[in-house]
Amino acid sequence: MSDSTLIEQTASRPFRIRPNEYDVTSRVCVSSAADVRDAVQAIFQQAFPGAAFDVLWVAFHDFERLFRGQYEDYLGCDTLYHDIQHTLDMSLAMARLLAGYEKTAAPADRLGHERAVIGLIAALFHDAGYIRRRSEGDVLNGAEFTGRHVTRSAEFLRRYLPQIGLAAQAAIAAQVVHFTGYEMSLDDIELDDPKDSLMGHLLGTADLMAQMADRCYLEKCRDRLYAEFVLAGVATQPVAGAHKVQYESGIDLLRQTPGFFRASVRERLDRKFNRAYRYIEAVCDGRNPYFEAIEQNLAHLDRIIEAGSWQLLRRDPPCFTALDNPLQHVSGLVSRYLARASLAPA
Repeated sequence: MSDSTLIEQTASRPFRIRPNEYDVTSRVCVSSAADVRDAVQAIFQQAFPGAAFDVLWVAFHDFERLFRGQYEDYLGCDTLYHDIQHTLDMSLAMARLLAGYEKTAAPADRLGHERAVIGLIAALFHDAGYIRRRSEGDVLNGAEFTGRHVTRSAEFLRRYLPQIGLAAQAAIAAQVVHFTGYEMSLDDIELDDPKDSLMGHLLGTADLMAQMADRCYLEKCRDRLYAEFVLAGVATQPVAGAHKVQYESGIDLLRQTPGFFRASVRERLDRKFNRAYRYIEAVCDGRNPYFEAIEQNLAHLDRIIEAGSWQLLRRDPPCFTALDNPLQHVSGLVSRYLARASLAPA
């Protein structure tokens, strides 16, 4: 059964509780690299009949090795929010966006399977920059790379693609991955072919949609994204013109989330990425289950903020990193960082 058929069946069936580790269709376990690889392969082969999937199979294998700490001199994923599940969820969304675009575009405007391969590899390694090398022993957690992680991901792609026979596409992938971050102005990304820019729009859209549609997005922001911001030094940065720090707590981060979505995320999705999210509708029977999940999350957050009922955020999603006890490990790092920050002179 094709992925689009699965999505359409899911969209039309009665509501059921979505497991924490599953995508917006409740059909794909996005904590499993094998399950996501199989789902992406079904989507890819339907969108590009007869196209080889071999290099993507290798990329999925290498992704798991990298994030599990089994790849060359890398230590593996240790960031709680940008974990294995996030990348797999985002890569699945990217595959669906690619398929939706190919289904609706005129033949001359289609991206083609070779460009789609690069887009999917960029999705799999868009957060590779968070992963520490063994030589980076002075860095205690990958979250410390937050301000430059996309540039590091681009550098990884420049090294990695030649290893799997795609050297000619390495420079493009290194530019396209910047659509997932803020280190480079989107207007400064150097791509000669408009199709490569479109691929970047799909990539950036998949990244934003997948994380905000996560069933446990609110809990993950409070407990995990805030921790990453602390370790990156972002949370404790003074707000311009005021003495208040950027985020006083995970709850303070959530209080600012609706404004962030309206002022930044929606503007990016609608204007910068030219509403690329609409291509999901072509494989979802005219619906966008990602946006439906995002709206549910934000509506729930609005109710919680208005009532001050933070105890309603009680989901406890698993975390998928290379660490044995990731939550306890990072909690200790955060506590020590905040203690040091409180002792620092004003």
